Amino acid sequence: MQDHPQNILVTGGAGFIGSSLIRYLLEKTTALVINLDALTYAGNLASLADIETHPSYRFVHGDINDASLLADILAKHRPSLIMHLAAESHVDRSISGAAEFIRTNVCGTYVLLDECLRFYRALTVSEKEQFRFVHISTDEVHGSLEREDAPFSESTRYAPRSPYSATKAASDHLVRAWYYTYGLPIIVSNCSNNYGPRHYPEKLIPLALMKMLHGENIPLYGNGTQIRDWLHVDDHCAALWEIACRGRIGESYIIGSGREICNRDLLQLLCSIMDELAPRADAACHQESIVSVTDRPGHDARYAIDATKLRSDLAWQPNIPLEEGLRTTVRWYLDHRAWWQPLWENQVARAL
Repeated sequence: MQDHPQNILVTGGAGFIGSSLIRYLLEKTTALVINLDALTYAGNLASLADIETHPSYRFVHGDINDASLLADILAKHRPSLIMHLAAESHVDRSISGAAEFIRTNVCGTYVLLDECLRFYRALTVSEKEQFRFVHISTDEVHGSLEREDAPFSESTRYAPRSPYSATKAASDHLVRAWYYTYGLPIIVSNCSNNYGPRHYPEKLIPLALMKMLHGENIPLYGNGTQIRDWLHVDDHCAALWEIACRGRIGESYIIGSGREICNRDLLQLLCSIMDELAPRADAACHQESIVSVTDRPGHDARYAIDATKLRSDLAWQPNIPLEEGLRTTVRWYLDHRAWWQPLWENQVARAL
């Protein structure tokens, strides 16, 4: 992409990563940013309350399965960049009910691709040169690693093991098929676990924080030896922008911090930060509340990332160390109880 896009369509922009990306785009560019979100349980307009009146921001309430709505948005706003994040993303929910994951992640991606292709074909030659479809996916499509295995890279085979990762793998394959078969200019990214502010409190880090703040036990699947690569959401957004602007059409880029840590050690680190910033009333250590629970079916043992291609081709690197990122994340949740308390009371407290 020679020039910065004039208009950008972000699908799923009311979610955790999507809302962070929209905020990043508004700071980085002068583009009009259109946010299309169905506002399912994890979509939260409160995450965008501070920019809802920004002159370069537009919100559209709608579903990526609605072909007519997509056609209207594309015709009206004529985006030169699509950043596709809309997805069901919680592994536990996919295990208990896979249908919505198939509907959104697979069928929705197909409908979006088809409407974008129809739009793309009607563009002028110069407009086609500027157009990009960036599909934001997960490293979980690669399955599970053993401790001695090399980290995931762009050449790692696909081996999804949960309904969630299987539907994301399917969407990746669809996106690539629309490039090879129809010539739609796409780029795929696959990222490791994200963390940071405005994360829906069903995921590990915000869930643990909510439990600590309510004096409840902190659940840990199995023995907690599952290893993950953790990347701050702001570093992820910076990588996505580099990929969108300077990534090669038809290529994939895997994104991660290179910092591996097991779930138990992560929770202990988080507890130590909470001991400092929000100590328990009884002066006990927060980590005393960590309790092992029955492990998730098919729980992947390890994810690890080799982001050499992204670093060498686009000169990207993560800037936020895990300990620093966790500390700022904890401070954000402590300072923004009004954001997360309604979510906790309305849904999460009953479900988890």
